[in-house]
Amino acid sequence: MEQRRYFNRDLSWLYFNERVMEEAANPSVPLLERIKFLSIFSSNLDEFYRVRMPVLRALQKIGEKDINAIDADERRSILNQARAMINAQQERFGQILRQQLLPAFKNENIHLLYNELFPDVVKDAAKEYFLSEALAFLQPVKLDEDHFFFPENNKLYFVVSLLSAAGKEEIFFLNIPSDELPRFFTVNAEEATYIAFLDDIIRYNLDKVFAGAKINGCYSIKITRDAELDLMDEYPGDLSEEIDKQLKKRDFGLATRFLHQADIPLRTLQLITRRLDLQGANATAGGMYHNLKDFFSLPVKNPKLYFDDWKPVNRKGLSQLASDGKDMIILTPYQSYHSVLRFFNEAAINPDVKEIYITLYRVASNSRIVNALISAAKNGKHVQVMVELKARFDEANNLKWSKKMKDAGVKIVYSVNALKVHAKIAVVKTVENGRLVYSGLLATGNFNEATAKFYTDHVLFTCNRDLLREMELVFMFLSKRKKPADENQVEFKHLLVAQFNLQAKFIELIDREIAFAKAGKPASIILKMNNLEERVLIDKLYEASQAGVKIQLIVRSICCLVPGVKGMSENITIRRIVDRYLEHGRIFIFNNEGKPDVFLGSADWMNRNIYHRIEVCFPVNDEDIKQEIIKIVALQLQDNVQAVALNQELQNVPVAKDKPEMQAQREIYRLLSGN
Repeated sequence: MEQRRYFNRDLSWLYFNERVMEEAANPSVPLLERIKFLSIFSSNLDEFYRVRMPVLRALQKIGEKDINAIDADERRSILNQARAMINAQQERFGQILRQQLLPAFKNENIHLLYNELFPDVVKDAAKEYFLSEALAFLQPVKLDEDHFFFPENNKLYFVVSLLSAAGKEEIFFLNIPSDELPRFFTVNAEEATYIAFLDDIIRYNLDKVFAGAKINGCYSIKITRDAELDLMDEYPGDLSEEIDKQLKKRDFGLATRFLHQADIPLRTLQLITRRLDLQGANATAGGMYHNLKDFFSLPVKNPKLYFDDWKPVNRKGLSQLASDGKDMIILTPYQSYHSVLRFFNEAAINPDVKEIYITLYRVASNSRIVNALISAAKNGKHVQVMVELKARFDEANNLKWSKKMKDAGVKIVYSVNALKVHAKIAVVKTVENGRLVYSGLLATGNFNEATAKFYTDHVLFTCNRDLLREMELVFMFLSKRKKPADENQVEFKHLLVAQFNLQAKFIELIDREIAFAKAGKPASIILKMNNLEERVLIDKLYEASQAGVKIQLIVRSICCLVPGVKGMSENITIRRIVDRYLEHGRIFIFNNEGKPDVFLGSADWMNRNIYHRIEVCFPVNDEDIKQEIIKIVALQLQDNVQAVALNQELQNVPVAKDKPEMQAQREIYRLLSGN
């Protein structure tokens, strides 16, 4: 069999999601954290069906070879493999929940009522809750030609089969209003705490909804719909208005998955499929309960069932707008994000601050940073914000904030439709002693205080004039709202900016290590990112491996590079770390004859990042910061508790524990907290 050169990106991602799910089976993880991992798995899978399954289905229908030389047979194989993997993972999901987590909850005197009858102690309270709360939100719709029914994206419904008082069989759709009411209902009894699904409270009171009818069956369903927005590359009008219009259509997109209870009668299933025009959706048999991402809000507050608290460390020496030229850095969430909030808060009220520039990709729902920008504008400062309205699933929130900022006098800039702005940079201009002084932030993750609590990211505070001048060039380019053209390319000597020099610079750095290896000198590369897909850079890593360069990769999710293949990638290893925090930072380390060059930034090595986004990566110039980053990455490469290795079959392989246990995230917290 011919050795494959690249893994498929979607199958790779599914293996990542499987790794997330398996953390729910990890007995060393506290119980409520384990069920959260099931919730994350479920949420991830919903997004896969909204975003990637439409692509896989479309690829299957394309007859010609595409740019990645995937022929029709391989497309069908990938789609079938993806479906088979998802089915197996769903089986495993149910096994972990039923055989491990539910019994573990019972050991804690918490009874999560899952596919079982209500005990007497719950019945009366559930009935009262149904009559006083749930019943107000129920909207039964009869399935016939006189009634219109369109199931919304990822909303929960029952299909109810009943025999009317006239003896006629009828089918009704009934909503489960989990968007209006909590998904779970709690009854505290002397012997235990009982937790019931809203679904079951409705299911056991159907006789009150369909009075006088005989109920033959009740089956849960969910429809997942395509999430893609239909935007032209060059839209001449107001982009915010067009985004707003498209968002209103999103939940009415084509169905990509029809998830139904496994025991629904075939005749009923076929009738629903035909009447709701679901022939193009992937019909998937599931359990009685869908949207188990709601486990994230399970109403249990026992502190001992959560991870022990790691209080964020305040980084000493961070002074906002200091102009002494000394770079400083924080690593969230190990270190407090307050210094970032302080940076913007103080800039907003400092009378010497004249201008503020920032890119925003995903904004917190109650963003303190955006409120500081609004305050700055009201205080008479020039504030310019590049808001990316096309950040998937954050469009509505970003649109809301852009309108508020615009009303406050902030200058809002939107990207062109064909080019997302994913860079994480901010510049502040201050007058000190009669001269203009620049300070700024460069980050690997969004300026978002909510995600900073569980995403690991670096934020660099800098007064380095070389970096800040080039950051200013980025903002000048973005304000023109034009795609880069060869005749007016901006030259960057320090920053690595996608669409300009980012890919070429990384290739140059890899080539340098190749030259060292060919000269018989030590040569190595360490790369950490979320996703690795882009084939020009993958091929360059293969070339480096063949030249003898030692390459260590830490890739959280999608990875299309095949490691450890003789003659191609035998010098490349890949690790994946899943732990309490989401590994999110991008780090690039090139040995350079023992004088390492270290870069951080916003860019994964994905086609979208390299070819369709504005990304910014930046050098780490301060030697102390550089050594700290190298030490942190070294800890991650030694992790033999939460890390797995990727093998030539794309599988997650546990790292051999031939040494004392080393859990990188715990050790990083100890390092940064001084313990």
